[in-house]
Amino acid sequence: MCLIGIAFHAHPGVPLLIAANRDELHDRRAAAAAFWDDAPEVLAGRDLVGGGTWLGVTRGGRVAALTNYRAPEYMQASGGPSRGLLVRDFLIGDGDAVAFAARLRAERGRYPGYNLVFGGVDGLWVYASHVDTLTAVTPGVHGLSNHLFDTPWPKVRRVKAALEHAIAGEDIDFGSLHEALGDRWPAPDADLPDTGVGLDLERRLSPPFIEGERYGTRAATVVAVDVAGQIVFDEARFAPHGSFIASSRHRITAAGVEVRREVSALSS
Repeated sequence: MCLIGIAFHAHPGVPLLIAANRDELHDRRAAAAAFWDDAPEVLAGRDLVGGGTWLGVTRGGRVAALTNYRAPEYMQASGGPSRGLLVRDFLIGDGDAVAFAARLRAERGRYPGYNLVFGGVDGLWVYASHVDTLTAVTPGVHGLSNHLFDTPWPKVRRVKAALEHAIAGEDIDFGSLHEALGDRWPAPDADLPDTGVGLDLERRLSPPFIEGERYGTRAATVVAVDVAGQIVFDEARFAPHGSFIASSRHRITAAGVEVRREVSALSS
């Protein structure tokens, strides 16, 4: 995950709304969002290399999502456990967030830098391993990319503006959120952060949606949890150069799960 927008208790009917993009190497194998065979309560995509995930929910309303921290030393790091396992572990666990945060702090040296969003409608937290801070998410609209929580990078400002628009009416505007997540327009040089990766890469990584042959946006996801506990999980998936593959919607209600899939010619 490289971009997460959050509207937390900012809409009277939908206390938790997330709009997020996952950016990754296109040749890293991954499965589309589905309920896991080995953890049937979990709905998430799956990294088939590391075994974890980048964003997921449970039938009971637990939510977790991850972004990496952008710095040259972390971008080159390899050989340790996948950070996506932290998302998995929170989703499959049943302990509270405080206990989980204590575990994150105890194990922070095992992983390259990351930000982990975790919790649910009753409380949401962000743990930043690179600075060892735990932040309680306050009611309102927030954003996170590959730096600290609410750092106003251009893509963070764009997704926050899209969330503000999406929650302005009585019903959530899912279409406008997916449109914002698909924004491929680079930010002006004057607005770019300096994370030590060079100007050319800063430019290529500046839009919410990253196009590329080897690396880019692989999934765009909108998650909504309403006051009745109903969960909508919308995922669109992409191939190199931003070509659309397929989309799906899972709706979890007290009556069960409804799934709608829209598949393009690119999917197998």
